[in-house]
Amino acid sequence: MEKVIFIEPEKCTGCRICEIVCSLNKEGAVDPQRSRIQVVKIDSISLSVPVVCQQCYDAPCVAVCPVGALSRDEAAGIVSHDQDLCIGCKSCVAVCPFGAIGIDTKANKVFKCDLCGDDPVCVKFCETRAIQYVDANTLSLRRKREVVPNLADLLQKHTTQSAV
Repeated sequence: MEKVIFIEPEKCTGCRICEIVCSLNKEGAVDPQRSRIQVVKIDSISLSVPVVCQQCYDAPCVAVCPVGALSRDEAAGIVSHDQDLCIGCKSCVAVCPFGAIGIDTKANKVFKCDLCGDDPVCVKFCETRAIQYVDANTLSLRRKREVVPNLADLLQKHTTQSAV
């Protein structure tokens, strides 16, 4: 059973607790710049969006890494990063469609979410449940159930317009 981090931006308050607990867990210090999850605030529409690695199946970061520091662990369902192999070229940063790979300016290497060994700390501390860790199949079914009423409305409108 593959699990994924699911983000519901409309539930995010922008508190940034996820960044704090992530950096504390991974770096041993409160340093949101070194967090594996980043909250992006869009002030013009009053929206905060947590951004985290989506553990892509066909990950462009894996494909572009010249030294194999990034690889996909099929059994765990995650894209792993080997800090020892990383040469700090930042090619992965350039190709990540989500902007989810961070740069450690102290070590001149990159870092990314590893799902905290299948127990993401950011999820545990998200009071509003804007960040959830769910079974991928359950998420797919949930999204279908959310979309179907909208499709039904669109079909009804289309049928009504076609009849006229």
